[in-house]
Amino acid sequence: MSLLMPPEWAPQERLWIGFPGDPAEWPAALPAAQRQAAAFASAVADAEQPVTLLVRSEADLAIARSLAAPAVTVQHMPFGDVWLRDTGPLGILGPNGARALVDFDFNGWGGKFRMPGDEDIGARLAATTGLPCRHVPMIFEGGAVDTDGTGLFVTTEQCLLNRNRNPGLDRRQIETLLAGSLGLSAMLWLGDGLVNDHTDGHVDNLARFVAPGVLAVPQATTPDDPNTAIYADAAERARAFGLEIAPMPSVGRYEVDGAIVPASYMNFCITNAVVIVPQYGAPNDGAALEALAPFFPGRTLVGLPSDAILRGGGSFHCMSQQLPAAA
Repeated sequence: MSLLMPPEWAPQERLWIGFPGDPAEWPAALPAAQRQAAAFASAVADAEQPVTLLVRSEADLAIARSLAAPAVTVQHMPFGDVWLRDTGPLGILGPNGARALVDFDFNGWGGKFRMPGDEDIGARLAATTGLPCRHVPMIFEGGAVDTDGTGLFVTTEQCLLNRNRNPGLDRRQIETLLAGSLGLSAMLWLGDGLVNDHTDGHVDNLARFVAPGVLAVPQATTPDDPNTAIYADAAERARAFGLEIAPMPSVGRYEVDGAIVPASYMNFCITNAVVIVPQYGAPNDGAALEALAPFFPGRTLVGLPSDAILRGGGSFHCMSQQLPAAA
């Protein structure tokens, strides 16, 4: 294969993290979201991995620097929202392990949340690396897929086949474009994502690869879990595809201000030395760490509060993007 998107557990040169700063996105929890984002960045930096915490305004520079560990690089680079997994560039490896970046078009998750700066933050971030960056004229978000590093990807039909993204593209055409840009060789199509996920069902909230051919999928543990059928369908499709399933606990029914929100332990972030797992003050917080630990024997599992970040619509994986290390 001429190019390949490495798995998240492959060596990373740097991790980019978005720093919350828009009061409209966190009307009730901005200071708490900022503390949680800084704690995330600090945990990665304390494990001796370079981290850049991006702030959207000059005013947020001092706040971020006061909250983050000294080893965290804080940089002003305007953007709309913090979800760099979706707007940042994606790293690939070409022949002989040569690194490059890929930047896609972005339309605010199907036109729902358009914010100045999000359309070109990927290209601007890529320019800071000195690596070649290819632009692909397709609406796409990084959180819509996950890969095990063999060319196998997983996604959801709810997102990638949604008419609010690329109405002129069918399943085969999408696979062809991702084959040519990210090195896809096979795609597992799951159905829907979590209930009330404003991304239209990003897979990084539903199912994640934890090893080649091994897909972590939550299981409902309470009768009121709103995603019971979604989890079961995802596991059934993955088994039929020939994958091994790693059962994970679900956060369960989680509400903010009386509304069900897509809280998920699957929004963990894998870095060189630590795996950061969101914690919500829910009964299965500890069980999620225990379930993931066997798949990352060389890394420390770190659970960090993410309830305030969730008020903005995501968690640690959504707000970060890694730059692969040189081979």
